[in-house]
Amino acid sequence: MKKRAAVLCGAAAVLAGSFTAVPAEASGPGGAAPKPAWKTCGITAYPKLQCASLEVPLDHADPRGKKITLALSRVPHTAKTYQGPLLVNPGGPGGSGLKLAGFIASALPASVAAQYDVIGFDPRGVGKSKPALNCLPGHFNPVRPDSVPVTPAVEQAGLARARAFADACATKYADVLPHINTLATVRDMDSIREALGSDSLNYFGYSYGTYLGAVYGRLHPDRVRRFVLDSVVDPTGVWYDDNLAQDHAFNDRHRAFLAWVAKHDGTYRLGTDPAGVEEKWYAMRAALAEEPADGKVGPAELEDTFMPGGYYNGYWPYLAEAFAAYARTGDSAPLVAAYESFAAVDAAGQNGYSVYTAVQCRDAPWPRSWATWRADNWAAYEKAPFMTWNNAWYNAPCAFWPVPPMLPRNVANAELPPVLLFQATDDAATPFHGGVLTHTLLRGSSLVVEEGGGNHGVTLSGNACLDRHLNAYLTDGTVPRGSGEADAVCEALPDPGPAGARSTPSRGTVLHGLLGFRG
Repeated sequence: MKKRAAVLCGAAAVLAGSFTAVPAEASGPGGAAPKPAWKTCGITAYPKLQCASLEVPLDHADPRGKKITLALSRVPHTAKTYQGPLLVNPGGPGGSGLKLAGFIASALPASVAAQYDVIGFDPRGVGKSKPALNCLPGHFNPVRPDSVPVTPAVEQAGLARARAFADACATKYADVLPHINTLATVRDMDSIREALGSDSLNYFGYSYGTYLGAVYGRLHPDRVRRFVLDSVVDPTGVWYDDNLAQDHAFNDRHRAFLAWVAKHDGTYRLGTDPAGVEEKWYAMRAALAEEPADGKVGPAELEDTFMPGGYYNGYWPYLAEAFAAYARTGDSAPLVAAYESFAAVDAAGQNGYSVYTAVQCRDAPWPRSWATWRADNWAAYEKAPFMTWNNAWYNAPCAFWPVPPMLPRNVANAELPPVLLFQATDDAATPFHGGVLTHTLLRGSSLVVEEGGGNHGVTLSGNACLDRHLNAYLTDGTVPRGSGEADAVCEALPDPGPAGARSTPSRGTVLHGLLGFRG
């Protein structure tokens, strides 16, 4: 949901040309609603992309009422063997899935991708879907208050920002907010299936997209064909407890990054002791609290900048270079450049955050007493200082959200065909226990574990062992079966070397540019 650096993604989003109509049937089977009218909308990286739109009810309980529009994308099948639509989602909530369809179609083996119509979509409120939310432009303008509320004044400043965001959403989108939630998106997914004329759905979801898939399966087990869930949300912690669990996992992952910097002392010259390198990082944070870099990077922005390293170790060389330049010589230019690449929030990021808060705050109850937030986050901070308070303020509008919360969805399911789960042991955004728990809740599912992996979103990122299981499943439904906690185990890829920042962007880098952060 943050601004991406083109140098990282290596995929320009330049339109290949004006829209050209693609032949489409006028209506679905049995006189159903018209099928999407696909038009070519290829971009440089994904020239085969087609685009369409689909009207759905704002309130699925009132199908004749107000309509909203979902933006769709497609890479059509080309093989004689057709396995139906493969709907894909990058997570979030608030992530756009339009380009993800192009990526997945190109990253899968051609013989596998050719058997599916790979379908992307912008969930309700996101991107090119209409209306697209943007509650409070400028909410993340630098320099924000220090995320750690060391004084009452700092805490009050953070609370004022959170309340202002919630109030702005209520003012601009009063009629829409009750209908921006996981359950509504799942019903949209089924509307897409119906509009495509398919009796069943194949699905591939990353991160929050795994929760969408699990909820869909609970509502429509008879419509599930093949479901891939990569980097799995703990469905029992939605969402307050899940965010507290993230704080500890991100702290561990940040320390893994700092240990990597120490390992490569010959390049970064910050010392060989990980604890000493950590001290230097927090000294940098303290210095930026006194004097933000270029009037842009204070302590909150610093955390934002380094947080993506918890999602993907391919970013570590960039972050280490920025850290070393500032810590050794006071040169802030690489740090500011890293902030602009990883953390500066553009219009798409503002939209993504608006949908993120709308979904998370509506999906489940959050404490309404700030005293609860204060106690829980100070307790977490004592053990996990890196992102605890930054994460708390990111979610703090939920303490003031104007729409009453729904109840979390029970995803336990014994009626599904085999579902394939992928989970890294050291994932920070969706910690390991979420994958294991979901494996037990979805009876008959198979869990493939990336042992020693810390990235978030692990398939189609270069690990051939993981991808062999993915490809077999999408080809003919084959899943591994084991007797332990996991059905199959793949070793993680090695961490990058310090020269990785200057190498050609990998497939993993492209994927993580599409998945974004906070997802």
